[in-house]
Order: sequence, then C-alpha cells, then structure tokens
Amino acid sequence: MNLIFDIGNTSTKVAVFDGRGKIISIRTKVFSCERLEKLLGHYPLDKAIISTVRNIPDFVIDLATRGIPHVHILSYRSKLPFKNHYKTPETLGPDRIAAVAGAVEAFPGSNILIIDAGSAVTYDFIYGKTFRGGNISPGLSMRFRALHRFTGKLPLGATAERYHSPGRNTHEAITAGVINGLIFEINEYIRTFHERYPGLKVILTGGDSGYLKDRLACKITYMPDIVIDGLNFILEYNAKKTGNNPGSNTDTDSPLLFRTEAG
Repeated sequence: MNLIFDIGNTSTKVAVFDGRGKIISIRTKVFSCERLEKLLGHYPLDKAIISTVRNIPDFVIDLATRGIPHVHILSYRSKLPFKNHYKTPETLGPDRIAAVAGAVEAFPGSNILIIDAGSAVTYDFIYGKTFRGGNISPGLSMRFRALHRFTGKLPLGATAERYHSPGRNTHEAITAGVINGLIFEINEYIRTFHERYPGLKVILTGGDSGYLKDRLACKITYMPDIVIDGLNFILEYNAKKTGNNPGSNTDTDSPLLFRTEAG
C-alpha cells in the first residue's frame, strides 16, 4: 500500500492507496505525530511519497522512514510520467508537477488545461503527454487581502454564497469585484484555450474549486484530489523505474529518493 503526503501552504493532505485505488484521504490544517502514528498502524505500507511547498516536519520523515521500505520526496529531479518543457524545472512547484501527472493519468494523450484555485491560481497546459508550462495569478483570499493591505480604508472582504453585483456598498463591491474578477478570468482562459485546442479537457482543482465550480460558465471536470492521485501515479512510476527493491542503493538520478530497511 502507498502513503501519500501533500503538504501545502495552508493544509496537509494524507492519503492511502492500494495500487491505484484510494482507501482513505484526510485533509487537515494541523497534523500531529500521534495522528500519523495511528494512521500508519492501520495499513501495511510499503511505499510513500512526500510533496511539500514548504519545509517537511521532522516527524513526518522519521515516521515515514521507520517502517516503509520505499520513500520518495518529490522534486524536479524525480522521474516523471510526462515530458517537461518548463525552462526552469527547479522552480516548478511539486503541487503543479503532481497535478500534471494526475491529469496525464486521467486523460492520456489529451490536451489539458489544469486550473488549480488555491492560495494562488495556476493554469497549467499539457499538450499530448508534454507539459508546456502555465500561468500563475493571485487566489481569492490573496486578492481580498491585497485590497485591504494596500489601500488606506478598504475593509477585508471574504467569499459569500450570495452577493449583489454591482455592489450596493463597499463590502458588496469588494466581494463582487474579487469573486467576479476571478470567475471572468477563469472563463476567459478556458474560452481562449478551447479556441486554440478544440476538444480540450479542463480540470478544476484546489482549495477554492468547490466554491467556484458551479459559478463558471464553461464546462469543467471537477477533480479535487488530482494532486493526491498524481502523487500516487508518480510514486508507482518511480518504484517501477528503480525496481522497488527495499534496501538497495539510492537512485543517483533522483537523489531525493531514499529507502530504508522495513522495521
């Protein structure tokens, strides 16, 4: 079984897979050593992957390597199940790498636009089985905070299930401006890409994707767990490439891959 760690800016996702099948998935803002030990004790884990956009807590590595033979820390030097044409691969975030892998697995051979609406909004494009790059813009909460922080009198706004547009007061104006601005942005990205690439698959994911998915005018495929699915795909792919042989030497082509003796 596979243990998946996705450590993001605001929360951590942990999942367990049996091959390609997801057994459990947990999202939490605070993940303790005790909770991880309890999770590890329930499943016979033989592989793990850790993806993070920040520093990895020491207890995660300690516990993951204590009894799991094959542990992989995702980086740009990992072996990937797609061609990467990004000019600066060392700056490509692991969450974007994993999302691309998940998209390639879900729609092999297709042209795909991945929209990940989280702290930032990323637009990543896959042509066939090749990652061609993408764009990054501020996410919803970042836009609200920017209006509040970089102006003298504007209050801090927040998302709302219902709001009037155009706004009838300052709070409504901020709410409608930020939310509609991002919705218009996403719709136009999708429209433009569809014009260039008919038959394009559009995937929506990320922390704000649940809020946005029914507000968009364009057809999308909602895949909130695409990063987790992609991490599992990368883990399986690397395990096959390296033989998944517990206790063997570290793969010199992927120095962040390491293995330990079980037990």
